[in-house]
Order: sequence, then structure tokens, then C-alpha cells
Amino acid sequence: MSFPPVEDQLALIRRGVEKIVPEEDLRRKLEESAKTGRPLRIKYGIDPTAADVHLGHSVPLRKMRQFQELGHQAVIIIGNYTAMVGDPSGRDEARKKQLTADEVEANARYYLSQVGKVIDLEHAEVHRNGDWFARMNFTDLLRLCGRVTVAQLLTRDDFSKRMKAESPIYLHECLYPIMQAFDSVVIDADVELGGTEQLYSFMLARDLQKDAGVCEQAAAFRPSSVPTVDVKDGSQRQQLGVMSPILVGTDGTRRMGKSLGNYIGISEDPYEMTKKFMQIPDDLMRSYFELLTNMPLDEIDTLLSGHPKEAKVRLGQLVIGEYHDAAAAEDASSRWQREIGEGALPTDLREATLSASLLDGEGRMQAAALLKELELVASTSEGMRRIQGGAVQYIVDGVMTKVADKKCTVPVTDGMIVRAGKKDMCVVRLS
Repeated sequence: MSFPPVEDQLALIRRGVEKIVPEEDLRRKLEESAKTGRPLRIKYGIDPTAADVHLGHSVPLRKMRQFQELGHQAVIIIGNYTAMVGDPSGRDEARKKQLTADEVEANARYYLSQVGKVIDLEHAEVHRNGDWFARMNFTDLLRLCGRVTVAQLLTRDDFSKRMKAESPIYLHECLYPIMQAFDSVVIDADVELGGTEQLYSFMLARDLQKDAGVCEQAAAFRPSSVPTVDVKDGSQRQQLGVMSPILVGTDGTRRMGKSLGNYIGISEDPYEMTKKFMQIPDDLMRSYFELLTNMPLDEIDTLLSGHPKEAKVRLGQLVIGEYHDAAAAEDASSRWQREIGEGALPTDLREATLSASLLDGEGRMQAAALLKELELVASTSEGMRRIQGGAVQYIVDGVMTKVADKKCTVPVTDGMIVRAGKKDMCVVRLS
């Protein structure tokens, strides 16, 4: 099998990537792959703790598709066993609820139907890690855990934070990174994709892949659908980690997540997606274009040098066109222009005078306090409740931004429109 030149592969793989560990291994693996004709095995693990796929999930999936386009083998791990444990990565406390096997399987089926919008699922390997963990007995588990020390586990950033905060760390959470790493040994991963918070698990997988005892154990549970694994002196080739940055949600402050209400689902209605794209803060536009589209970097620079409204419209068209179709994207954009972008607001809006002395040095003001000063609410606490209820937005040059954090500050400019519900809105006049 032939592959594109190594330099071309490196350029595509590095786009939108925050860290490759260890980076020197990537070139070596690509050169070896070109020499032998063996595609690299690219692993991405999904714990179906929820059914919906949003744009935050699509970032590593898009990277997997790029590897596929370069000729490499995509390997999806459905964590039907690890999902019942819950990934502690990046969490300051334990998960409140553990899912049942039926809940996980229902989520997994719907999740896969959406993943097929991002990658070429027909030519990907799909495995459930229950295929091997369900066959392991307690002795097998003890044997695997005997390869990892407690000191190693406590070097995890999330666990060390909990230790300092005297927050509990449950034993099943300690098993999660071991299980994730063992998945890599079972399917013979060359590259694992994920976020930067997965670094510990990625490096633990490297340790287990060079452990002859673990490799022998993995061979006993490896499904027949996994190709023959090449071992040398009992050890496998070690994987490397390709880590993408976390996609910040539409609120501009926290990672994208459905529970935070700051997400854009890839299967959402195109018009709803368009409205959310138009709310993205201006300073996030570059990362959204780099992580969610194939637009060349120089074209991104040119587009972002213009009006942010036009850039957001274009971003929505590209992403919606990918997950729906170009016609749906254009229809949604046109509808937004008619209903919101071109004067769906009343023409006789009240003007509210605001003293510029109330703004901080960056021209910003606490959102709830701004609502009170503009007499859109009776008190700051009411303003916070309106924000929590999703009723607060501000509009500058036709671009609407939703305020999602009740304690955040917002930029205040003369002529901006502030809205605290369907009827409570005004034009700001600075004095």
C-alpha cells in the first residue's frame, strides 16, 4: 500500500493538534509505514455515557478521518465496560451516577450512527472493550493491576487535586486508566487520539505495551477480528498520543458539553446550529475554523480580518454542510438573516443611557449588574436568574451572543442591544 509523502502527512496531522507525545515517534512510525506498506492503527476510545455527539467530540474524530484519508486504519473502541466506571480525567470529583449495561448499549448504537457522519465507518474497525473485559476473571484483573503502582496513579493531575482538596478517590476510578491502557495493548494501537487531559492514560498504555507479561495476557483475550500483532521480545510497538485542544463551548469560557448548555450537536436542526454559531465569541473563531473545517490557514486569516459576522456565517455553512448538506446550510443561513440578522428586532427600541465610568479598564461590565443599570431587571439577583434561564443576549453589528455565565463580564459598546427576555430589551447609549 502506498501513502502520501511523510512531510505531507506530518503537515496534515499536526494541524489543530496541541501536543504529540513523543513527537519524534510520529515521523519514525510514518517512515516505517511507508517502507513496509503497513497502515498505522489509529485508536480512538468512546465511552457512550450520553447519546449525542457534539462538535467537541468531532475534533478527535475529524483527526481520525484525516488519518483514514492518508491510508491508515481507524480503530474505534466503544467503552461499554469503561463507561460503567466513568472516566475521571479532568474531573475534580467522582461521577454521581454509574450507567447500566442497557443504558450504555443504547447510547452506543445511536452514538455510532452519528460517528458515521464524521469518519468512514465502513472501513473502520469497531470493537467493544466488553469483548475482552467480560471474559476476565478476578485473577486476571489482579494480574493486570499488578503492573501499575499506586504512586503512578497518584501522579495524575486530577487525582492529586482531589488529594489536596481531601476529596475522595474511589477504587473503581483507579481502574479506569488501566483499562483504557489495556485496550491499546489488545488492539495493537500505533497512535491514540484524544484530548490533553488523556496524557496519563496514553503514557500508561506505552508502559503496558512494552511489558511482555501484559502483552501475553492481552493475546489471550484479543478478538479474532484484530489482525495478528507483531511482537518483538514479547513486547509490542509503543503507541504515541496525538492530543487535540479542548473545544471551548459557545459561552466562551468552559469546555463544550451538553450539561453546560454550551454545545452544538452535529445532528441538531441546521437552523438551531446556525443560531448557536452566530453566538460564538469572536476570539474563538480561529480555533473553531482550525479544528472544525479544512479551510487553509491563509484563507482563515483573510476571512477573520473582515467582519466577524461574515466569518460566523461562513463557519456555520461549512460545518452544517458537512453534517447535513450544502442546501440545508444555505437555507438555515438565509433564515437567520431574515429573522435575526436583518432587523427582526423592534425598530422602536428604548434607549438606555449608561455611564462609561461604570465600565472596567477593558470596557466590560458584570452582566447581571448591566441588566440592572439598564433597568431590564429589578435587581442583580434577578439578572443572574435570567442569565441562568438562558434569556440574556447582546447584539453588536447584527451578531447575537448569548450570556451563559451569571458571573461573567461582557463588553459594552455604544449602540449595542441588550436583551433579557422576549420583551425586555434596549439600546445602550454610553455617556
